[in-house]
Amino acid sequence: MFCNPYEIIIQGVTSNGRPFRPSDWAERLSGILSTFGWDQKMSYSPYVRPMSLDDIRCVAVDRQLEAINPRVFAFIMAFAKDNDLKVMDCRALIHEYEESGRPLPEGEAPPPQAA
Repeated sequence: MFCNPYEIIIQGVTSNGRPFRPSDWAERLSGILSTFGWDQKMSYSPYVRPMSLDDIRCVAVDRQLEAINPRVFAFIMAFAKDNDLKVMDCRALIHEYEESGRPLPEGEAPPPQAA
């Protein structure tokens, strides 16, 4: 599954259909909650992660982030609004694929939902 029903997907496309730039915007935005491990490798937060959907860079935001860190959640949603990016509920996105008859995209499995 490319996203989980509890996620919000911010797509790197403006309302007029233009790709959002820079091309690494999703990684940069997701990086605000990332950490570096003992091996010096970056790990994305389970609440905000970059992803790709139909060759469009996206950011998946877990709805739990709103309760855990409302200021960061508000910042991310304001970023999407200020840059006129398309925001979709993952459930609606899955439904859209099912209605159209298109197969669901393959993708990196999102991290499990925190308890």
